[in-house]
Amino acid sequence: MPTKAIVFDLDGVLVDSFGVMRQAFTVAYREVVGPGEPPFAEYSKHLGRYFPDIMRIMGLPLAMQEPFVRESYRLADQVRMFDGVPDLLRSLRAGRFGLAVATGKSGPRARSLLDGLGVLALFEHVLGSDEVANAKPAPDIVLRAMELLGVGPDETMMIGDAVTDLTSARAAGVTAVAALWGESDPADLLAAEPDAILHTPGELLALCRGDSLA
Repeated sequence: MPTKAIVFDLDGVLVDSFGVMRQAFTVAYREVVGPGEPPFAEYSKHLGRYFPDIMRIMGLPLAMQEPFVRESYRLADQVRMFDGVPDLLRSLRAGRFGLAVATGKSGPRARSLLDGLGVLALFEHVLGSDEVANAKPAPDIVLRAMELLGVGPDETMMIGDAVTDLTSARAAGVTAVAALWGESDPADLLAAEPDAILHTPGELLALCRGDSLA
């Protein structure tokens, strides 16, 4: 069936927030844990998951969430959209595709960020991990996006830059598409055998038209 809807991850796909994440994580670690090198490299391996879930996986205090979120809001004006993304979103809306965001962030923080960047209105729905029963890699957030958009799995693509995103997409039965323009390790994404690979945001338009991509 033709694609009718696209569900996007946020960080690393639509916005370049890696630097802000590093700063917020560093502040949170030093406030809550104390001195020493913040294990940001390990944290970055779990991107796509909900922050409290990452803390549990890493054995770090959940108390890090408050300063991490505080700093993320404070530094939000440093976040930028990837080149080509605003034009891509406008083209997709002009083509009558349903657009949603399914992010590891909380819903309020994701909507605030997209609003500040001037693109919130381009999405019909923006969902955070705090707004579903089970965060990625569970399929809940993708299933909820499809429900709100009124589309089925055969009509939907999920675009993500983390293995967590691809796992969630597969579990929801939608086309799992890897975005390679962010900070994620391409080898990890390719090893997950996505249904399609995008090297630039603009390639998504060709994919939605049914063109094959190497």
